[in-house]
Amino acid sequence: MATNKPGSPKQADTLLAELRGLIDAARLHVAQTANATLTMLYWRVGQRIRHEVLKDLRAGYGEQIVSTLSAKLVREYGQGFGVKNLARMIQFAEVFPDEEIVVSLSRQLSWSHFIALIPLKQPLEREFYAEMCCVERWSVRTLRERIGSQLYLRTAIARKPESVVKAEISHLRAGGQMTPDLVFRDPYMLDFLGLPHDYSERDLEDAILREMERFLLELGVGFTFVARQKRISVDDKDFYLDLLFYHRHLKRLVAVELKLEEFQPSHKGQMELYLRWLNKHDRPAGEEPPIGLILCASAGAEQVELMDLGASHIRVAEYLAHIPDMNLLQAQLHRAVELARERAARAVLPETVSSAVIRKSQISAGAEKPKRSRKKKGNDA
Repeated sequence: MATNKPGSPKQADTLLAELRGLIDAARLHVAQTANATLTMLYWRVGQRIRHEVLKDLRAGYGEQIVSTLSAKLVREYGQGFGVKNLARMIQFAEVFPDEEIVVSLSRQLSWSHFIALIPLKQPLEREFYAEMCCVERWSVRTLRERIGSQLYLRTAIARKPESVVKAEISHLRAGGQMTPDLVFRDPYMLDFLGLPHDYSERDLEDAILREMERFLLELGVGFTFVARQKRISVDDKDFYLDLLFYHRHLKRLVAVELKLEEFQPSHKGQMELYLRWLNKHDRPAGEEPPIGLILCASAGAEQVELMDLGASHIRVAEYLAHIPDMNLLQAQLHRAVELARERAARAVLPETVSSAVIRKSQISAGAEKPKRSRKKKGNDA
């Protein structure tokens, strides 16, 4: 007579692991669904009050109505609908007016994420942080740290014209691949290395390796450490690349050179050599060409611009071993963004002006031609 034998301990462990996976997945789904539902509720409450109650009303009268609504909602649904929270919901609907975008974001961001995003003044800055949160799966704490460290102003994308920034963010929102302009920063905050004021290049490199986890966090999500002092052999000479990383979103190697001095034109030639060697000897099929990052103590914006480093897949950024006052840093970053956008506008201006001059001359020539033609006909007559 056949009997049911108990499973082996190994089978029992496998079954237990599968059951845990099912339970954890179900709990995560329930939590995500509840969060998305709650977030959309808050958005719709804010939207309804904003459009149907506060529209065209004086500020004082509007506040009185919100206070009355809050008192009634609190009695029925609890402190979550207090005056402060209700005002936050109204502001939420104001700064995120597109319901479709809110629906998409609410699947990945919690209400606490949105609370951190709402106070940001610039729409593009707010959209940048929201999309990066989704792509890199930032916790609320990480989001607040990124905002506090002025990440948006330090990314290359912030220095582009607003139309380019909007296009990049829309591309990312649609599921597009990350671009170098969204990944690389300037400056990099390396105050956590604890360097003395008279540090050497070797001290800097040693400190980065010692604090690799925090350095990777500052670089951003997606970076993986590959090698230190990577040997580059050309003819009978050996060169050594300071640090080599791989970025899984960009799908390419990232070569990093550390410089204690100000950026020099010779740094470009050195990095070009490294990148071409890596492209030839260390780039598997299907991988994007390597990109270089030169980290300098300082870099002149005009010199970097004139050298057209982008064509060589090279980025230049400053690093701050000791962070100045954050208000001062924020002002400097805002100014750097303004100057970069002004330079971009001037670069487009000559072409626009020349096109206008050509069109004007063509119009003038077209206006004069009939006169010459009529004169000729008169002479012939």
